[in-house]
Amino acid sequence: MSDKLLKVDIQKKLKEFDLEVDFELKKGCLGILGPSGCGKSMTLKSVAGIVDPDKGVVSLRTDEETVYFDSSKKINLKAQKRNVGYLFQNYALFPNMTVEENVGIGLHDKDEKKVSEMIKRFHLEGLEKRYPRELSGGQQQRVALARILAYGPDVILLDEPFSAMDTFLKEQLRLELVNLLKDFDGFSILVTHDRDEAFQFCDELIILDEGKIIAKGDTHEVFENPKKVQVARLTGCKNISKVEIIDDYHLKSLDWGATFEVSEKISPNITHMGIRAHDFSAAEKDDVNVLGTADASILEMPFEWEITLANGLWWKFDKQIHEHEFEIPKYLKVDPKNIILLEE
Repeated sequence: MSDKLLKVDIQKKLKEFDLEVDFELKKGCLGILGPSGCGKSMTLKSVAGIVDPDKGVVSLRTDEETVYFDSSKKINLKAQKRNVGYLFQNYALFPNMTVEENVGIGLHDKDEKKVSEMIKRFHLEGLEKRYPRELSGGQQQRVALARILAYGPDVILLDEPFSAMDTFLKEQLRLELVNLLKDFDGFSILVTHDRDEAFQFCDELIILDEGKIIAKGDTHEVFENPKKVQVARLTGCKNISKVEIIDDYHLKSLDWGATFEVSEKISPNITHMGIRAHDFSAAEKDDVNVLGTADASILEMPFEWEITLANGLWWKFDKQIHEHEFEIPKYLKVDPKNIILLEE
């Protein structure tokens, strides 16, 4: 049996920009992270067959090769012929059908055993005869996922599945979905603008900006070594400054007015540096990469302190819910290995 592979290499002219996406997925879950309107959902819809790219290829190899779309060979399988499950943001349940009817809608024959298996798997027992309007948002999402998985898709596409939920429900359903995807033998693609979701779910990650891939690779690697300014921003780096290179291992921050030592040799292409807000620690005056905290401002959140230094650097420090006093250390430092070197 050949190795599994989902291949997507497409171009489409959009009003604001040209979408050009090219990736291969060999296993697990791929995340597409990017700001609103960057082409994430359009990529999913091209895989699903809901929209047609202008040119390119979308193909799936499992036991055999299935070409969903190939502009040069004039192949374009209808969405119904692609074994792809699409979870829309609003779940797209049929309002005049009950839970069990919605779950069974994708099955060719009335497979009651399969429906009851899915009802049980998604904790929908007792809700079989209810209509979507009688369900909570979380229950609706579980029905939509049960419907997708009932017919055994090769690919699951998740389009910002948690965007309309409150924080408590989001946490609960994230956990359920993580466990579900672990057991899923096919491919999944999650589109999100939430870096936590991307980190939690995805083995591989693509960062999309204005229709172009600006980073791709192992999720942990992309977060740890974003390489570009926009990638660092999208993966949640709060402190980014333009720099002037002093020598191979030292640079000056032009925004914070401080000099820093780094742990890797600085390439001449480096234009910026980044420091993640959790990467500071208390310091002595003569430590490496020390910053004074005079005139810093402090904001209390339930589980962390947010401290802004006079030069604009931002430090986040974890706290307990019942702690309400915090004395800012006189000096902070950042380890040279935690300074992120970035290109424009």
